[in-house]
Amino acid sequence: MTSDAAASLAVPTDADLPPLALDIDGTLTTPDHTVDPRVFDVLPDWPAPIVLATGKSFPYPIALCHFIGIPERVVAENGGVVCVDERVRLTGDADRVAAATDAFLEAGGDLCWGEADTVNRWRETEVAASRDADADLLRAVAEEFDLSFIDTGYAYHLTDPAVSKGAALREAAAVLDREASEFVAVGDSMNDASTFEVAREGYAVANADETAREAADVVLDEGYMDGTLTALQRVIEQADR
Repeated sequence: MTSDAAASLAVPTDADLPPLALDIDGTLTTPDHTVDPRVFDVLPDWPAPIVLATGKSFPYPIALCHFIGIPERVVAENGGVVCVDERVRLTGDADRVAAATDAFLEAGGDLCWGEADTVNRWRETEVAASRDADADLLRAVAEEFDLSFIDTGYAYHLTDPAVSKGAALREAAAVLDREASEFVAVGDSMNDASTFEVAREGYAVANADETAREAADVVLDEGYMDGTLTALQRVIEQADR
């Protein structure tokens, strides 16, 4: 799908379309890391539930839902926070993550976000470090505290290994009286692999990393929002058959 064709995607609001699990960074954004304005045209018309599943802290996807005009159904912090239909649940061992972060800083590490650190200021279940941070030290700390080290391509994350977007999608689906296996998922990073594994179908956009590509059912030729729109067009076409 070309950029022009993607812009003309028409969502049939009366069709029996599946619910969606959509990553944000690299999936609903431009190559410049800004939200692609086409999300405001397409997502409000989707007739089935949409869950935004991201590595960002809780306020970011909530705000995006608000501005798009869709219900606040989100998986944040790589699965550490689940919010669906006004039910909010935190998962994972946040105390262990906090202890690991302290150890990282005491060893001379720096999260590299600056004094305000708006990336972590509202984070509740994990910690994220800039990709300018010392990755080797972060990996060592993760191993010491039995945490997962996730490189999303945008940041490094330390999180409880029991936490994942896929597990969180199962929980979100249950609140919606759905099965995770009904969802179509679109993403670009290793943190989306678990979502692909539980969803009915997983699409990796062209800019996806190797882990996401291997886990996806379909690897698209288009990247970023162009790829997402191509995936949605394919879903619409499948529903028409």
